[in-house]
Amino acid sequence: MQEFKTFRLAGSPEAIGRQLGALVKPIFAGYMAQSSAWQAVSRWRGSAFAQQLRAAAERHFPDCVAEIDAMAEALGWPADDLFLWNCRGELIHRSPDGCTTLAARTPSAGLIAHNEDGDPRLLGRCCVVEVEPEGKPGFVSFYYPGSLPGHTFAATRAGLAQAINNVRIREPRAGVPRMILARAVLDCATLDEALALLRDTPRASGFHHTIGGTDSTGDVRVYSVEATAQRCSAVEVSAPSGHANHLIHAGYECEAQIVTDSSRDRQTRLAELLPALGALPDGAAFVQVLQDRGGAGLPIFRDDPHDPDDENTLATACMRITPDGVAFDVWQGGARVLGLHIDSNTRRLGSATS
Repeated sequence: MQEFKTFRLAGSPEAIGRQLGALVKPIFAGYMAQSSAWQAVSRWRGSAFAQQLRAAAERHFPDCVAEIDAMAEALGWPADDLFLWNCRGELIHRSPDGCTTLAARTPSAGLIAHNEDGDPRLLGRCCVVEVEPEGKPGFVSFYYPGSLPGHTFAATRAGLAQAINNVRIREPRAGVPRMILARAVLDCATLDEALALLRDTPRASGFHHTIGGTDSTGDVRVYSVEATAQRCSAVEVSAPSGHANHLIHAGYECEAQIVTDSSRDRQTRLAELLPALGALPDGAAFVQVLQDRGGAGLPIFRDDPHDPDDENTLATACMRITPDGVAFDVWQGGARVLGLHIDSNTRRLGSATS
């Protein structure tokens, strides 16, 4: 098995931010110089809305803002500019992040599998970080250069797993930016705390969170959560289900969104493939669905250089949640490149044994 690049970071928010920045400094400026998304985001410099977003983030999650500011310092970037980059979902409707997520629950485990779809220029330039913040559970996450970990796929030493899908909300509002909210979930001590955080925090735009863990009764549960500027819909997952990049829960009609052809086609293809898996799919079956290139429309697995959303699948993850922790596996191009077991409520991260 060819190992995916992983890096261990620890300490205060400032220390972690500096380490995150140092990891990607050699490539960051060049990447951003050619990024059309950054060109669109940078037009919001000094705006009242950007200032409102930062004020909300500082009020609710000051450690996340400190992490961004320290990352900016390490990158040699203005802190306000890097904060804007971490608010791109609020500032541009067609933010360049895609993704498909599958979820199910069996009698003994929860299962979350996820295609991380992003800018093809970042293929091979992302990594996995193992983060140990002072006084918090700690987590393992896929990491985009210059972005807070957490808005992709991650698992924590509190026994939680989370996968994020971009949803393209047309009407953001003043509140906590979605990438900061996704990062804050990784600091939660329990599944109930994470769900409450998503429900009760004033949100600036929206993400779809698939989140699983062990609840207060000792049962493993998985939820599909559409946490947007206007509503928070949490649906417990039992039968195998899937989510692309638009709102699908009851009540979604009240919120203006962009539904791309790719998102619509992937959601349709999931509806065709999932019933054949039965009630108790395993991780291998989920990964096979996420590597599907069939169907009448645009495919689930994305490797077309002319993808209409300018997105390709950068990695596929499968996370199996039990009361003992989370098995965390990552694939690239059909090959498994990382296998970890993240033990619940411990400080130990070990290689997977199976």
